[in-house]
Amino acid sequence: MSDRTHSPEETKSALHDVVVEMYDRIVKGEPPTMTLPVRTKNNITFNTRLGVYKYGKSTSVRDATSLRSAKQLLRALHVVEFIEEMIDAGKSSTLREMYYISEGWGHGKFGSQNESNNLAEDLEVVTKCLREDFKLRPEEDGARIIGNITLQERNRRGEWMRINARDDVGDSGYGVPYNVESEKLELIEHDVDFIMAIETGGMFDRLIENGFDEDHRCALVHLKGQPARSTRRIMKRMSEEWDLPVVVFADCDPWSYRIHASIAYGAIKTAHISEYLATPTATYLGITADDIVAYDLPSDDLSKKDIEALNAELTDPRFQDPWWQEQINMMLELGKKAEQQSLAKYGLDFVTDTYLPEKLAELGLA
Repeated sequence: MSDRTHSPEETKSALHDVVVEMYDRIVKGEPPTMTLPVRTKNNITFNTRLGVYKYGKSTSVRDATSLRSAKQLLRALHVVEFIEEMIDAGKSSTLREMYYISEGWGHGKFGSQNESNNLAEDLEVVTKCLREDFKLRPEEDGARIIGNITLQERNRRGEWMRINARDDVGDSGYGVPYNVESEKLELIEHDVDFIMAIETGGMFDRLIENGFDEDHRCALVHLKGQPARSTRRIMKRMSEEWDLPVVVFADCDPWSYRIHASIAYGAIKTAHISEYLATPTATYLGITADDIVAYDLPSDDLSKKDIEALNAELTDPRFQDPWWQEQINMMLELGKKAEQQSLAKYGLDFVTDTYLPEKLAELGLA
């Protein structure tokens, strides 16, 4: 899929439209408003053309008839001004920095970091621009990648650096920047057959130490738990631009299932840009509920929160596939969950010598 980024002028114009909606109401002597899609699970529908979940047509209107909503609109105006100043100055800021800068906004200051983050997302939804267009970046960094893929990244001096994510990096791999669009990152060439996304750092390091990426001609991506937007985006770009399959290797628990769902179908918080971040062809490799039985894996009892999460997933639109329903129900019946590291029961090399080759063979990737 092509970039969805906007030029500085397009971004500022879209932000000005938000202000115009408020201004037009004020000059009529009416309370200013900001119209938003309803951002809940109930307003997510499956887009069959795109193969991802998107917000539906339900909208809500935020107006200044209550003090709380009036503050939100005031904050939105401050943020629009702040973003415009950054664009004009050629600067960027973290979401955390914007939260602290709001201390000088009087009644418009944020009460929490969460309020700041949510408003940035609201503006993305309304303007159809991206956080990258706003020059806002997250505090956390993106994924790490190891594998025989060659990228070209533009550094802070504006120069292009050619990097092979196997030969030009150490064992920690290539660190994915927060902006992975083509003006910052170009995909040059690869010599791999598939991409494997891995939830935990320990398993990522185990596979590197055992040379799994070279033996099985793949690129390994460490997700760092719930993957950052830049992580999901670069996986989508590699999958589409290089026509490579993506497989997800995670723990066997409801939270890891959601990690896969965010990669394949999108997350509720970013449903407005699912087609830009999600890789609908991504396959869940494991660990699955039936792996606990088949490989007799050491496991832990499901907690009350785990059970609640699994039951919620049974009605989540992203898990309506019969295979997912079977896996979730099986985990509830077993009352168990298992970590990737539980495979070490059979020795440190079992995961690379036996488990992964068997699972990949089932998918025709071994």
